[in-house]
Amino acid sequence: MVQLLRLDLHQMNRLADLVHDPVIAPHLPALAQCVAQRESGFSTDKKAIQLARVLAGLPAVTPSSTDVSRDRIRIGAPTDLDHHQTHALQDALIHLKPWRKGPFDIFGVRLDSEWNSSIKWNRLAAHLPCQTGKRILDIGASNGYYLFRLADQHPAWVLGIEPYLNFYFQFLALSRYLAIPHVHCLPLKLEALPEMRSCFDTVLCMGILYHRRSPLDTLLQIHRLLAPGGLLVLETLIVEGDAEMALFPQKRYARMNNVFFIPTVSCLTHWLNRCGFTDIRCIDVSRTTLAEQRKTAWIDTQSLEDFLDPRDPRKTVEGYPAPVRAMLLATASSR
Repeated sequence: MVQLLRLDLHQMNRLADLVHDPVIAPHLPALAQCVAQRESGFSTDKKAIQLARVLAGLPAVTPSSTDVSRDRIRIGAPTDLDHHQTHALQDALIHLKPWRKGPFDIFGVRLDSEWNSSIKWNRLAAHLPCQTGKRILDIGASNGYYLFRLADQHPAWVLGIEPYLNFYFQFLALSRYLAIPHVHCLPLKLEALPEMRSCFDTVLCMGILYHRRSPLDTLLQIHRLLAPGGLLVLETLIVEGDAEMALFPQKRYARMNNVFFIPTVSCLTHWLNRCGFTDIRCIDVSRTTLAEQRKTAWIDTQSLEDFLDPRDPRKTVEGYPAPVRAMLLATASSR
């Protein structure tokens, strides 16, 4: 139990390094209170206790080198570990499944996540302005793949929020070895964040909006979090066509029961405009393929091929259009 608390409080200890940042410092007490409230339940949460034990089993070793600039993030080399440490590492990584984001090479263990997140990252990277010195928020950061890729651009700091314990503890495992001082992740939902008005220069909201019952309220909250002139990176499911409309699935979409509004790009643009964003531009529209989302040994669950109609892969099993995703950039207007 002591080990569990030590692991989680370590993240707030690292955030304490930001007391000298004039933008974030006023919000640190409220942020710490939000995290403490969430972590107060960890000591009796069977899942959290189990995951903390998994982390405790990770080998205590410093990687000989790391590289977050590659599509497959690399941590260390196989020769950094002895036979027993390699076995302990593999066992821990297996018990942290499912791994949704990646890929990683962790001391020679090639971890192929369900999503090849490098594909989405490269779509963005070609259009992303320089992030040197920026304050960045990633909503629904999962295990931190995009946080680590962003770190290579030397931002002032990067904060991820990830409420799902499996993914949050994956971040704790990875960050133990990557140990990038200005990269943080906290186990919070977006609505649990304090009123951190105008704190961020860039906000990433990727693969999140279609899970929100009120997408406009979400966009309004993001607008408040962004400094005037700040950048929103929005990636979400869309339906193709020029109509100003959104699909609202009756029950499930691609077997997911938490998908609500899937707009056209035109409709999404109107949402952004109404919520105070300007300079809205769509930088990519891509159909999700089996090269990007697929079953691997690291998930033990269904994936894209199970969500599509086997007779017509242009449709989901429910008969809706198969997943297409758009990525938009938008600027927060001055208040």
